[in-house]
Amino acid sequence: MDKALSGFRILDMTHVQAGPTASQLLAWLGADVIKLEPPTGDVTRGQLRDIPNADSLYFTMLNCNKRSITVNLKNPMGKEVLADLIKKCDVLMENFGPGVLDRLGFSWEKVREINPRIVMASIKGFGSSGPYADFKAYENVAQAMGGSMSTTGFPDGPPLVTGAQIGDSGTGLHLAIGILAALHHRNRTGRGQYVEVAMMDGVMNLCRVKFRDHQRLQRGPLPEYSVPTDGLKATPRAGNDSGGGQLGNAIKCKPGGPNDYLYVVVQEAVWEALANRVGGEALAKDPRFATIGERRKNQAEMWRILNDFASRYTKWELMKIFNELDVPCGPIMSTEDLMNDEHVKLREMVVELDHPQRGKWYNVGMPIKLSDSPAEIKRSPLLGEHTDEILAEVLGYSQDHINSLREAGAFSKQPAKVPEYHEPRVD
Repeated sequence: MDKALSGFRILDMTHVQAGPTASQLLAWLGADVIKLEPPTGDVTRGQLRDIPNADSLYFTMLNCNKRSITVNLKNPMGKEVLADLIKKCDVLMENFGPGVLDRLGFSWEKVREINPRIVMASIKGFGSSGPYADFKAYENVAQAMGGSMSTTGFPDGPPLVTGAQIGDSGTGLHLAIGILAALHHRNRTGRGQYVEVAMMDGVMNLCRVKFRDHQRLQRGPLPEYSVPTDGLKATPRAGNDSGGGQLGNAIKCKPGGPNDYLYVVVQEAVWEALANRVGGEALAKDPRFATIGERRKNQAEMWRILNDFASRYTKWELMKIFNELDVPCGPIMSTEDLMNDEHVKLREMVVELDHPQRGKWYNVGMPIKLSDSPAEIKRSPLLGEHTDEILAEVLGYSQDHINSLREAGAFSKQPAKVPEYHEPRVD
């Protein structure tokens, strides 16, 4: 079936999580993603292994629908293979440390000279400019420096990282958007361009509402927050507050386990019905909660009343009661809940795959649903599984040429047998 990105070829030199998130999404959309790996492979193949001598879930869950080729970029003939691949691809993706590709001879200027139509997409921790440009970054470092940790948690506790991988996977999503925009621009102009996303920048974008509140603090306290905000100069941590115009919080249900909570948003339109169900006419007419302004002032007492009511029900029972009142709510769902949830299965957000090393395993599905070109999720590749296929099909190399390159160490860790590197040809 023709897919949304059929006909686009992406050379993916990224590793670990941020870049592979972007390239996997593009592969699910139909792009031919060639994962170029060193002879030792993406480091995540061996990280957090749960099955000996098999690719880890860390790798398999971020590299579906890709083809793998191994190339030794320290070998002069390996560099020639990379140059030839650049000529044949629409996008080159990388997330190496600052200056790594330049030292290998493949700066953006050289890449653009080899293929003027190519889009080169880079993920950096803090970008290629500015005083932080040379710093190393990881998921939680990006969260720390992008505004997420300082605004996550409770005010009397330490800053916390989020469960969602907003520094890595969030940055990957931003990069995918940038790539698609650059390809659209190229289709109009004929010119490729350089696309860069910094992890710190991506986290800041995802914390946009916190910067909204930062500026509001200049004009007074934030009444929707459950913690005092008078005199603050920075947006505080506020636990499970909704962060929006309506009050929201997690209320504890029976039997009182770590995830026995229901998150509830108390909209203005549903308060009367909710109050009548929880506390009868007395609560519905209580002047302390008559308006959203009064509920904000007295929200600690409102949440105490709702928690008392919730203690009689499980989170699923309470969700049913509140949904009948049109109250926005949702149970706190554990990974176990989600892996066995019928709605999740119906939405194909948990997909069973088969792997020659691992056997049966599950991947998170494609969250973007396209009516005419739905994603078909396929397993991740073995290391170098498609090397010969790509060399022959994409580059048109003969088997004799492939054998010569292999003997010269272009695809392995063996020392180079070719004494010098030929500057990439520009046709």
